[in-house]
Amino acid sequence: MKILKFPTSHKTQLMDISAEVKEAVIKSGIKSGICVVFTPHTTGSVFLFENADQNLRRDLLSALSTVIPSDAKYSHVGSNAAAHLKSSRMGASVSIPVHDGRPMFGKWQGVFFGEFDGPRQEREVIIKVIAG
Repeated sequence: MKILKFPTSHKTQLMDISAEVKEAVIKSGIKSGICVVFTPHTTGSVFLFENADQNLRRDLLSALSTVIPSDAKYSHVGSNAAAHLKSSRMGASVSIPVHDGRPMFGKWQGVFFGEFDGPRQEREVIIKVIAG
């Protein structure tokens, strides 16, 4: 198991963590199985997304802000209801097949951490590779 710890620098941002996931799979020595990538945060997310066009990342953040605006009136006690809602919409984990010791990403696919309540000094992502 590998735990990534890193800061975020913006209120909302997407961070490509694909290289760290690939490295964790390779270092695990597992040739066939599944890689689970999970975040224990309720205002951050882990999800698969297109990794070639940086503009699409901005488009996703913009679309989420349109659907779940931070300045809307929410029942949640606190000022980060929109962050919780965005996180729940995007998800906390992904499972990726491992074959020949490598994660089986699609051609344009990457693993991303979504920050929706930043900046934060430390966020965590847990990577677990399971033989199977």
